[in-house]
Amino acid sequence: MSPIDTHLLNKYNVPIPRYTSYPTVPYWDNQIDANQWKSAFSLRFEECNENQGISLYIHLPFCESMCTFCGCNKRITTNHKVEDEYIDVVLKEWQLYRQQMTSTPLIREFHLGGGTPTFFSPENLHRLIQSILSDSQVAKEHEFSFEGHPNNTTYAHLKTLFDLGFNRVSFGMQDSNPEVQQVINRIQPQENVQQVVQWAREIGYESVNIDLVYGLPLQTIDRIEKTIQDAISLRPDRIAFYSYAHVPWTSRGQRLFDENDLPTASEKLTLYQLGRSLFLAQGYQDIGMDHFALPDDLMYKIKEQGTLHRNFMGYTVQQTGMVLGLGVSSISDVFYGFAQNKKTIHDYYEEIKQGKLAIFKGYFLTETDQAMRQYILDVACNGKTQFRPEDLPMLETYTFPYLAELEEDGLIQWDFQGLTLTSMGANFVRNVCKAFDLKLLSDEHATLKFSQAV
Repeated sequence: MSPIDTHLLNKYNVPIPRYTSYPTVPYWDNQIDANQWKSAFSLRFEECNENQGISLYIHLPFCESMCTFCGCNKRITTNHKVEDEYIDVVLKEWQLYRQQMTSTPLIREFHLGGGTPTFFSPENLHRLIQSILSDSQVAKEHEFSFEGHPNNTTYAHLKTLFDLGFNRVSFGMQDSNPEVQQVINRIQPQENVQQVVQWAREIGYESVNIDLVYGLPLQTIDRIEKTIQDAISLRPDRIAFYSYAHVPWTSRGQRLFDENDLPTASEKLTLYQLGRSLFLAQGYQDIGMDHFALPDDLMYKIKEQGTLHRNFMGYTVQQTGMVLGLGVSSISDVFYGFAQNKKTIHDYYEEIKQGKLAIFKGYFLTETDQAMRQYILDVACNGKTQFRPEDLPMLETYTFPYLAELEEDGLIQWDFQGLTLTSMGANFVRNVCKAFDLKLLSDEHATLKFSQAV
């Protein structure tokens, strides 16, 4: 990856989506017709289930303490009695969707996110997962994964989920320095991370991922290097190296930070480039945007085959064609449209208990939207894309002027057939994806909706 001069850094460090969907959430409709959504869901289910199967995401929102850097939807509590009711409601939501399915679902991808999934006891996780799997089929080649907090993930958590078919686990390490852990309110001894990784290996998980975050308050070159060396010493199969998204207008915990403690854009990029060089030196391969994997990991193999995919769960090796999201604030993607569940547990419970889907906002894609989404996926996953002739008139109006500027700055090579990222452009994947974001390009007032590109 080429060094970046200050001019390019300043020019392209602007608010831009992470492109886990297109159109992005701020451009969705604040109301969505439930009957239209059910029809779109049923149609896509029939298309996907017989062949590749479906993806399932369950949001488990509870955390015992608040990590102040976190932008996820979560509920802070130490009362574990909340587990039973939440599981009951999620299972009822599952049954509401089962009524829209014309055959037994074939689950190829399953992910538990949060919040803190390991807030729930192993017994309750077993009840949740087993209730769904007992009413489903599991694809022979599947990827079941969950996010584990090193402080509360037990051997029983790992063994219980492994026995249910889970084969990948992601541990949130974030930063291993006490000074940074203190300011983000996530005190997490490195011994805890080492222990859960060791347990996962002993039990037989195929892939272990470590999550790191760069750009946090009080991070320095020395501290990020220590964090990365601590992570590499565990030899995880995958490493997610996320850019801290400073969005205090939506994440209240981030308002507690002294913004003078945050690295500047230039300093933040230096942190990333150091991390990337250290990963590559230890044999990890750059997957894209924020992921690295060892050459024998399936994600790298899929990347090399050109079939890597990206959705709300990030980069994935599965392309089922649809994601069903269960739980508060979860997002479903059925290709023809998106729908998001209500964001508060009270509202979510109220809708599901009345026998109604809890969706409150979403978007149905036009043919143009579908084309732009594919271009964005191509760039994010493969670093290149080919233009369809029927899209050229529209691309000439919105996209090509932007591509010309990107090429002038050395980020891409392009012609009327398609484009390819340069090594310099790999630093600015989100900026290149923006070339196909017609919603954002045509919105003159699109400010403060997204985190900075760097």
